[in-house]
Amino acid sequence: MLRLQLLRFLLVGALNTAVGYCLFALFTWMGLAYPAAIALATLLGIAFNFQSTGRLVFGGAPLSRLLRFVAVYVVIYGLNVGGVAVLLRTGANVYLANGLVILPLALVAFVLQRRFVFTAL
Repeated sequence: MLRLQLLRFLLVGALNTAVGYCLFALFTWMGLAYPAAIALATLLGIAFNFQSTGRLVFGGAPLSRLLRFVAVYVVIYGLNVGGVAVLLRTGANVYLANGLVILPLALVAFVLQRRFVFTAL
């Protein structure tokens, strides 16, 4: 069950990530600083991600869980900005840096959502 759920999470997350990364790249290209670009892309993706992840991965997306879902995204945002900042110091460009932190952040997001957001659905 856990493996199947993780697989569904990764598949749904691939779509969510593609949309989020494209938004991030667009906002960065438009001249926003990377923290603002990450924040705006994250905010725009939350509603879609809540529904797709909740329904397709965890079997439901009750609005009573939305605040918990947003809290997980706040944690992921902080880790994302911090990870990008570290990689920028190594000489990576902002696009590569954000691309490199996506998969580790997806695994962290899965664990947090499974334990704190979509428990007992």
